[in-house]
Amino acid sequence: MGRAFEFRKNRKLKRWSAMAKTFTRIGKDIVMAVKEGGPNPDSNSRLRAVIQNAKAANMPKENVERAIKKASDKDTANYKEVLFEGYAPHGIAILIETATDNNNRTVANIRSYFNKCNGTFGTQGSVEFMFDHTCNFRIPKNDSIDLEEFELELIDFGIDEIFDDEDGIMIYAPFESFGAIQKELEARGIEILSSGFDRIPQITKELTEEQIADVEKLLERIEEDDDVQNVFHTMA
Repeated sequence: MGRAFEFRKNRKLKRWSAMAKTFTRIGKDIVMAVKEGGPNPDSNSRLRAVIQNAKAANMPKENVERAIKKASDKDTANYKEVLFEGYAPHGIAILIETATDNNNRTVANIRSYFNKCNGTFGTQGSVEFMFDHTCNFRIPKNDSIDLEEFELELIDFGIDEIFDDEDGIMIYAPFESFGAIQKELEARGIEILSSGFDRIPQITKELTEEQIADVEKLLERIEEDDDVQNVFHTMA
């Protein structure tokens, strides 16, 4: 198994703790998708992907429809995707994806978390290069799919890694391959259970239990922020 498999296995050990946080994150994704490509999922591939993720997270259908309707209102504020970077204690690099309608507020909050937890708020590009930006798809398990053959068939679309997971079959590829793979899976009539993006660390660092606790303190503060969508780090 490759790095994507190990990354996913480790990420699954710590899922979003609160259902409300997950729904808020998806709600922002819906707003950004609708503002970008309109409210019709048939013609908006990004919205189609977000709806799939909402279903996978057991978000009620009426919540999704309400979010799409709200996002279609021209008075609804749009969210800007902003990436923040920095270091936790003990040299652990942290990459933070946010969706914010007030960048000044988000910058001030993220900086304060680093300062209060003995971290270092970084400049743009200071740690991003340490992570590979990838896309992923989860499709249902199917006895008729031979993973090696399937990977060969889709390798021209950019697939890096494919493996069996307890939740389905996982496909990982570079970030820029998302559209091509989504289109091909749909053309083949393969159901996409969920999809998304990850930033996989190229190198991870082992820490002691005491050091891990120091890093976790900062990570928890960051993840609790309403503007934060995803947090990635280089801690093993």
